[in-house]
Amino acid sequence: HLLFFLLFVGPFNCFASYSRATELFYSLNEGLPAGVLIGSLARDLRLPTAGGQHPVAPQPPLSFTLASHGLGGQYVHLDNRSGELHTSAVEIDREALCVESSGATIFGGAAAVSSSSPSSESCLLLLDVLVLPQEYFRLVKVKIAIRDVNDNAPRFPVPHICLSVPENAPVNTRLAIEHPALDPDVGTNGVQTYRLRDNYGVFTLDVEENESGERTPYLIVMGALDRETREEYVTVIIAEDGGTPPLMGSATLTIGISDINDNCPQFSDSQLNITLYGNSSLGTHVATVHAVDMDLGSNAQITYSYSQKVPQPSRDLFHLDESTGAIKLSSKVDGDTPRLHRLIILGNGPGCIPAVITVLVTIIKVMMRPPEVVPRFIANEVEGVVYLKELEPINTPIAFFTIKDPDEKYKVNCYLDGDGPFRLSPYKPYNNEYLLETTKPLDYEAQQLYEISVVAWNSEGFHVNKIIKVQVLDDNDNSPVFSQQLIELSIEENNAPNAFLTKLHATDADSGERGQVSYFLGPDAPSYFTLDKTTGVLTVSTQLDREEKEKYRYTVKAVDSGFPPRESIATVTITVLDKNDNSPRFINKDFSFFVPENFPGFGEIGVISVTDADAGQNGWVALSVLNGSDIFVIDTGKGVLRAKVSLDREQQSSYVLWIEAVDGGDPALSSTAKITILLLDINDNPPLVLFPQSNMSYLLVLPSTLPGSPITEVYAVDKDTGMNAVIAYSIIGRRGPRPESFRIDSKTGNITLEESLMQNDYGLYRLLVKVSDHGYPEPLHSTVMVNLFVNDTVSNESYIESLLRKEPDVSIEEKQPQISIEPTHKKMETASCMPTLVALSIISLGSIALVTGMGIYICLRKGEKHHRADENLEVQIPLNGRINLHMLEKKPMEISNI
Repeated sequence: HLLFFLLFVGPFNCFASYSRATELFYSLNEGLPAGVLIGSLARDLRLPTAGGQHPVAPQPPLSFTLASHGLGGQYVHLDNRSGELHTSAVEIDREALCVESSGATIFGGAAAVSSSSPSSESCLLLLDVLVLPQEYFRLVKVKIAIRDVNDNAPRFPVPHICLSVPENAPVNTRLAIEHPALDPDVGTNGVQTYRLRDNYGVFTLDVEENESGERTPYLIVMGALDRETREEYVTVIIAEDGGTPPLMGSATLTIGISDINDNCPQFSDSQLNITLYGNSSLGTHVATVHAVDMDLGSNAQITYSYSQKVPQPSRDLFHLDESTGAIKLSSKVDGDTPRLHRLIILGNGPGCIPAVITVLVTIIKVMMRPPEVVPRFIANEVEGVVYLKELEPINTPIAFFTIKDPDEKYKVNCYLDGDGPFRLSPYKPYNNEYLLETTKPLDYEAQQLYEISVVAWNSEGFHVNKIIKVQVLDDNDNSPVFSQQLIELSIEENNAPNAFLTKLHATDADSGERGQVSYFLGPDAPSYFTLDKTTGVLTVSTQLDREEKEKYRYTVKAVDSGFPPRESIATVTITVLDKNDNSPRFINKDFSFFVPENFPGFGEIGVISVTDADAGQNGWVALSVLNGSDIFVIDTGKGVLRAKVSLDREQQSSYVLWIEAVDGGDPALSSTAKITILLLDINDNPPLVLFPQSNMSYLLVLPSTLPGSPITEVYAVDKDTGMNAVIAYSIIGRRGPRPESFRIDSKTGNITLEESLMQNDYGLYRLLVKVSDHGYPEPLHSTVMVNLFVNDTVSNESYIESLLRKEPDVSIEEKQPQISIEPTHKKMETASCMPTLVALSIISLGSIALVTGMGIYICLRKGEKHHRADENLEVQIPLNGRINLHMLEKKPMEISNI
């Protein structure tokens, strides 16, 4: 920035008469949106604009540039051409930017120009603007004062303020509230006033402002306070600023009234009258005095003492407890003891005049002595308390009591007073001896302590009580008792390790260690269950699997700490709840089914077996076909796979399906299996003759054709497979001059010439060829007519075609072709010598027979020439059977001049 400044300012030193520094002041409210006009520098500096009137030629356009893009530059936008200054998209927050109250650096809002500098409380945004070109160069200092708006409510630093006021505080006492409210706004927008929601008629608030302008609230006491009447006041203090509208904040104000020693002890009565028998024993309680002080703590501490007016003999006869005010007989009453005692007792409090009460004690003389009760304990006794074990037998002796009359003048009787299983009876043959014993066993759990009295009275009606306390000692006679004998629990499988199951609870009516219960697992509990000995918390340390085991049943014991220990047993049953953690499982991942083709639609192809180890809905499995659903369907319940239509192996020999099994869990789990369906061939297709393609086609056979030469072939295919597609060829009908001249190979369908053709063998030969498969149970076949024309040339095709159109009479040969199927997987083994010799012998005999037959045949052929007339090319041959060649489903096609 310095370099930039020097580049522009340096050359202008030569034009000092045209340059000057200028200050502009603007003010702006905080929080304004983007685009608010702050001011126009060109207008406020009175610079010429592009549209102004000038006597000289137009000058270059003005340019306004921020000299520094510091903190202030992000809050304003300066138009470089017009010089207009606007607010930017960054909103101005006066409280965030002007931390100190003395205006230093920050922003603005309303587009007003001030000729005077802003006040000391202003929050200023300082900008340096360069005006160019050099004819109008200026460095303009722009100061933007940011005006505060009331956008912050007063806020107390703590939500609860406590204040203590002594109860003797005079009226107009002022107590500063140490946590005044804070408001980031300034001026009148800051905190102005405080008030109480409820002043109870004894408080008000005042506000004091120091030199720095801070306002502190003061609590003023407006009435008399008395802690003994009310020790606390709770109200709400509200701070309010001076904005329009005003904003408020509040906090809870608790005013505690501290105690002072403003009350003294007081007795409710001024005098007590007490009567005491002269035969009262030492320690007999005479009376208790009690004074009250309304103060607290040490201010309310009271001590009791005798007044100086109480004579010493009375002090010696009656003891006064200075803390409790209890008066007891401290010495024995005799004949010299005064019969009336006036006890003046003082109740002393700190800093107070003592309260006074008078106790008048009148002693009544007793002329005769009371009966005496002398116990002699049999059971264990300590300081008047007899200890008996529970379950002691009936008539257990406790003590002997001897009843005496000191004056030996009166008859003394004795009886037992009080409740309990006890009996006091005379012990004979002795007089005035009584035995105290039990009448039934004691039960500690029913009652632990009995208090009974042995009462003796004489004939004058004078009574004496001897109090006996019987403490029952506990014995381990109770076993622990479970709250439930059968504890039924459940937990979801796949639980976290050390999962909590339950907390066992057993009680033992015995006391002490005998009633302390410990918990143990029974011997039938699996090792992965844990029972805390002390707390009875039952946990499982491992993850349970319902599919592995669904129910657990074992025992638990509760054992007490007595000797010998007693125990009780409960049964725990745990049901492991199912979660959908198992996918459906197929018996096999790949299923293969062999189905004969033409199987009827919706017939059962096979059963897809699938299981799911989960239970309930999680174990329900639905099957569906993922592919091929237009042909196949599966019974989702039984898993039966069916085809909607009859299947043809010749169209498609196999199908591969994917079956999906989806269980009923949430979320559902699934698995898939591959199904292969192989169609078994049945013999449902007869052989199809591909050549010759028509019964009307023919082939020219030259007479010079040598015997053994191939003439033509019959070629057929079968759409079936296996034996159903093995084809055999045979000639079942012949027609012609010498029809036996041609032979067909049963395997290949090749037709060969068997004999040499003579002059009289010329003409049309018609061979009915049967093409048969080896299907089971019944082979299928087709027939085709093979036409051979023996001649040197074909000179008249129309004549041959007319012969072909006539229905031939062909005799049907019943002999079926025999075909040997040579296996391809076996090799011929080496023959022995004997089979070879037999074969050579057969061949030799066959050769001789063949030569002989050929000679006879030639002779017969020469004899026929003399009887033969001129015949047509077609020879009439009687047929044993007839066949309609026009019914054959073959594509007609005429073949000539082959």
